[in-house]
Amino acid sequence: MSFIRKIKKGDKIYLAEVENKRINGKCVQHHIRYIGKEADGKTILSASMSEVSIESVKLCGPLMVLNFLAQEIGLSRLLGEYGDEILSMVYAHCLDYKSLNEMQRWFERTDLNMILNIDGLTEKRLLNALDSLEKYDQEVLQSNIFQAVHKKYQLKVSGVIYDVTNTYLYGKKCPLAKEGHDKEGVRGRPLIQIGLGVTQEHGIPMFHKVFDGNVHDSRTLHELISSFRRYQVSSGLVIDYDRGLSSAKTLRDIEKLGWHTICALPIKGRLREKIPSLILPRTPSLH
Repeated sequence: MSFIRKIKKGDKIYLAEVENKRINGKCVQHHIRYIGKEADGKTILSASMSEVSIESVKLCGPLMVLNFLAQEIGLSRLLGEYGDEILSMVYAHCLDYKSLNEMQRWFERTDLNMILNIDGLTEKRLLNALDSLEKYDQEVLQSNIFQAVHKKYQLKVSGVIYDVTNTYLYGKKCPLAKEGHDKEGVRGRPLIQIGLGVTQEHGIPMFHKVFDGNVHDSRTLHELISSFRRYQVSSGLVIDYDRGLSSAKTLRDIEKLGWHTICALPIKGRLREKIPSLILPRTPSLH
């Protein structure tokens, strides 16, 4: 029968599992394995990596970083009663995008139940979380989130960069999705238009809007100008390289904001007459 033997080396006491065996008529102590050591009257066990078995692997580190940033701006509180459920979907989208019906299984591979203090996540709860966003004024919600970021990180809101694009959907029931000018040139796919405004210096999103897929880009920019006014940005830069987005009315509205534009222009109609008054005089560089 084996037993634990204390082996003193210098001022340290090591523990080993040994057993006594009789070999050639002599009692010999046979070493089986090293156990650990003793310190302050307590046993400190040691194990070989070959003896370690892995029961499960959890995604933790990146989630803790994302959750720290969310806590810094109080994002869960701003998102309402289902704030933590919404954050779980945001984190999944950032790290390992899954469809909604895959979220429950993905959630089980993470430590989100401890990080977000939610357990037993179900698809129904996630659907309820998405539905809960419908009761909020989206403009107000986006503004509140951006103001929290602005306050926490002391952002310089001295300019905005705006762009618009479209994306297609596979489903047929989205009321916003309409057949329009697909950027990939494919006909018949339901599209939505997405406009995004970000701060010029750090690229922090300020707001976004979603439009019907058949709405012309120039109209999306015109509607977004009203959003720019709400944020009271002292100066801005609208960048676009699509000639279809530019119009004399849009350029006049941007000029009234005290902003500038970088875009391609179709040299035709009234726009040809308007261009000279919009171009700022430049001083020749001395360098």
